Amino acid sequence: MQLNNDEPKVESSAEPIEIIQRGERKITLLGTAHISKASADKVIELLDSNEFDAVAIELCPSRHNALINPDAMSKMDLFKVIREGQASMVAASLALGAYQQRLADQFGIKPGQEMCAAIKSAQKHHLDVLLIDREIGTTLKRVYKSVPWWKRFSIVSSLFGSVVTRQEVSEDEIEKLKQGDILESTFSQFSEEANDIYIPLVDERDRYMAARIEQELINTEHKNILVVIGAGHLKGMKKYLDNSIIDPDQTIEQLDHIPEARSWWKFLPWIIIALIISGFIIGFSRNTDLGLDLVKDWILINGGLAAIGATLALAHPITILGTFLAAPLTSLNPMVGVGMAAAAIESVIRKPSVGDFERLRTDTVHWKGWWTNRVTRILLIFILSSLGSGAGTYIAGFRIFGKLAS
Repeated sequence: MQLNNDEPKVESSAEPIEIIQRGERKITLLGTAHISKASADKVIELLDSNEFDAVAIELCPSRHNALINPDAMSKMDLFKVIREGQASMVAASLALGAYQQRLADQFGIKPGQEMCAAIKSAQKHHLDVLLIDREIGTTLKRVYKSVPWWKRFSIVSSLFGSVVTRQEVSEDEIEKLKQGDILESTFSQFSEEANDIYIPLVDERDRYMAARIEQELINTEHKNILVVIGAGHLKGMKKYLDNSIIDPDQTIEQLDHIPEARSWWKFLPWIIIALIISGFIIGFSRNTDLGLDLVKDWILINGGLAAIGATLALAHPITILGTFLAAPLTSLNPMVGVGMAAAAIESVIRKPSVGDFERLRTDTVHWKGWWTNRVTRILLIFILSSLGSGAGTYIAGFRIFGKLAS
């Protein structure tokens, strides 16, 4: 089906619009500012015109659920989150939510007002609401996987730095938010400097959302769709819709795929463990004192750094002791992490209350709340003890083989 772009481009002072005609079917792309009441008013104005039979919004199912059901996080199964390795993703989502709340507190606005307006107006006019953005967890994972391991610390620190910092959001950051969204603002310094960040964070989502629109055109009879997106996505989405995506299902499947680690990376943890155990064997084969000395170094360094991580998270003394004892053992088994053991111990000693879950949205706005709320403190214990043990494995390994070589 060929595109017809004879329809003129329409712009208001703040909300650019692109109209794409597909025969008798029309796609209206509305670029919005995610912190602008004017954008929300424009959405309402367009939907009140009764020209549209569906509205597509720049939200994924989980972000949509968080928007319409802000207390959903309070119902999560913390043990399941930790057991399934989702603790870091939940912590990242809380950090993003905290950044949004900082904006609301500073400027008296509610990020995502235009999305709320689109949802409410669609309900009022009995229109279908189409969620076209990629799942935030998938986007974060693809961003994380797209960069070399030495850059990943910068990404994580950027995300959580938005929570810890006490500085107010600058005018420059506000301008970036007007052209993008929370994700792009948080990682903007990286997306501007590195193509490997920009592609999964912005370009892939442009293509993903365009593919979702193509799916709707194929699978539904919608004649006139209003697409509400951040202004920063307008150019990219128009480009992909102009060129037409031949197989939108395949495109979405491709963009939803989480890149796997290179095959040899899967074996790296086992190789490291084999080397460590070989070091112990060599040490004891030389003399018992050397072997015991190597074991002692392994316990003190690995267990010590993991315990320091738990201490930084303000874990209970029993949790800290348990982390110290567990880390040297769990580090010799890639299937079990010390973070899980530490979080489990803390959960038993300081079981989160219903109030802790209910206060997640407010406590995470301020950095102190991450340490006082029992839910987020358990997440911090999981993350920081895991980081400590990971660092301890490499440091202790180098020390062991340094002694063997001397």
